[in-house]
Amino acid sequence: MFMVGEVSEEKKRLVEVAKECLETGIEAARPWARLGDIGTAIQKHAEKNGYSVVRDLCGHGIGLKFHEVPDVEHFGSPGTGMLIVPGMTFTIEPMINMGTYKVYIDQSDGWTVLTDDDLPSAQWEKMILITETGNEVLSW
Repeated sequence: MFMVGEVSEEKKRLVEVAKECLETGIEAARPWARLGDIGTAIQKHAEKNGYSVVRDLCGHGIGLKFHEVPDVEHFGSPGTGMLIVPGMTFTIEPMINMGTYKVYIDQSDGWTVLTDDDLPSAQWEKMILITETGNEVLSW
């Protein structure tokens, strides 16, 4: 995530909270927890700060292919979802919006994600490995 040019304090705060959401999700990613615990931690932090969490996009498992199961949602309920076990590798990549959580894909390129209300969004991503005692961040 980079900010280019002059950025308002309001947008800087969004970027900062999005990074905090990522860090909160990483802290929740530990052996014998559930994927829903990660989503809950991220959602609570975002909403506590007045932002929303995109529900149509998620993190994902990393294995033989780059995008694999499980889906790692950035919202949810504690104690739900797949059990997290040592050896799992996945991404946490919350997209945090200033307005509504609803987004759509730009049909002109089939890739660009835009918010329904045209308000700003910020996203950070890390790949982690679950260890016996916690997790290790694998990406810079």
